[in-house]
Amino acid sequence: MFRRRQPFDTIAAVDLGSNSFHMIVARVRDGQVHVLDRLRETVRLASGLDNRGNISDEAMERGLACLGRFGQRVRELPLGSVRAVGTNTLRKARDAGDFQERAREALGHPIEIIGGREEARLIYLGVAHSLADDGGRRLVVDIGGGSTELIIGERFEPIHMESLHMGCVSMGRWYFPNGEIKTTAWRAAEIAARLELQPIEGQYKRVGWQESLGASGTLLAVEKILREQGWCENGISMDGLRKLREALLKAGHVDRVDLKGLSEDRRPVLAGGVVVLVSIFEALEIEHMRVSDGALREGLVYDLLGRNGHEDVRSRTINGLMKRFQVDEAHALRVEHTSLQLVERVGEEWGLDQDDAESLAWAARLHELGLSISHSQYHKHGAYLVENADLAGFTLQGQQRMALLVRAHRRKFPAKLFEALPTRERRVLQRLAILLRMAVLLHRARTDIEVPVKEIRVKDRGLKLRLAEGWLEAHPLTRADLEREAEHLRNAQFKLKFE
Repeated sequence: MFRRRQPFDTIAAVDLGSNSFHMIVARVRDGQVHVLDRLRETVRLASGLDNRGNISDEAMERGLACLGRFGQRVRELPLGSVRAVGTNTLRKARDAGDFQERAREALGHPIEIIGGREEARLIYLGVAHSLADDGGRRLVVDIGGGSTELIIGERFEPIHMESLHMGCVSMGRWYFPNGEIKTTAWRAAEIAARLELQPIEGQYKRVGWQESLGASGTLLAVEKILREQGWCENGISMDGLRKLREALLKAGHVDRVDLKGLSEDRRPVLAGGVVVLVSIFEALEIEHMRVSDGALREGLVYDLLGRNGHEDVRSRTINGLMKRFQVDEAHALRVEHTSLQLVERVGEEWGLDQDDAESLAWAARLHELGLSISHSQYHKHGAYLVENADLAGFTLQGQQRMALLVRAHRRKFPAKLFEALPTRERRVLQRLAILLRMAVLLHRARTDIEVPVKEIRVKDRGLKLRLAEGWLEAHPLTRADLEREAEHLRNAQFKLKFE
């Protein structure tokens, strides 16, 4: 039997943003979330990203030192109770894998990287849970260090999501180097931001919204400045933004900016954030915006709460993908059922847990996804779709893991594709792939007849199946398939025996 997740009474979420790292720790009682701790540190990971996509040693050490401090609070929490995700900078970094390994040691929990639209979904979830459920349509804007997310949604469901390649740190680096704020550079930055917004302007305005909401550091900082300067009593107004833009241009340099409510850690990235915000207001014709306390880390908490309950968005995503590409649902569920039976019987000996079983189940549902493109090499087509689609609820690594299982479910075993993985993950995924291959092979007839697996024994690099007496003699095609499969696995240094 594989290891199953236990319900957690304390959970935590860590947001490894491009500008700041945030952590929230919460207690769960009767399905309700009660915040225990909030921690935030300015790291500016994005400012350490060079033109070749490598994180500088200084930026990496700042990030690891911060996670080490966060780890003092959450290191003793059970595995699975803490979700830590990286965003735009780690999506772009060539050495993200190295940082992830070191970050895991510092925090004491795995570090995942999420795509832009998944980041947008989680931001919306965090904002939605911080508001009264009035049923109105909302526009949510979050300006991070390296990306900006814009989401239109109703209640807890996003309708349209976009992640744009501009943020307070990146815009500052590109247009206000050395802290200089020149009029010509500001105009160039606004043009660049409007070009980034142009593809979504028309659609977003056609869909419309009743209320605009801002989330995270840039929006909170701007709201505080406008309030303390007396330029806007509540939230953020277009008139207040114009006054803030004039003040920044008049100062000419970040060191000379003298504004009430401006903190020292926000000073270096304020101009980059304001130019993005002004451009959004102008492009989407926003006159006023409220600011929410909810953001990505709150979204992570509620998403984790759903995973531990019965509201895992990943299952809905998989089912939606199956319908979209007209996967044979009956056959997919047959293969999934047998896959889970196999993992249930060997999970403890092979060191598999509930997360591994879920990955196997989802891969079983999607193993024929590529048939919608072509029967020839359909396992490769399916793997490409799984790896590159926007799949709500999944991290980039989670999609790559599923894609590898789909890719490996038939024909030659692609041993080389597993070699780049860390040792434990490589071993687990190879074992999951072999179990999926067995389930697919045993259901090649595509009927509902139960395959009588009487016994299954496993070793580190071996597996032995014992079927009901006389069954293989009555099913010579399955015997031939198993013989061919044994040859495929032998080439991958794995022994398959059957009787």
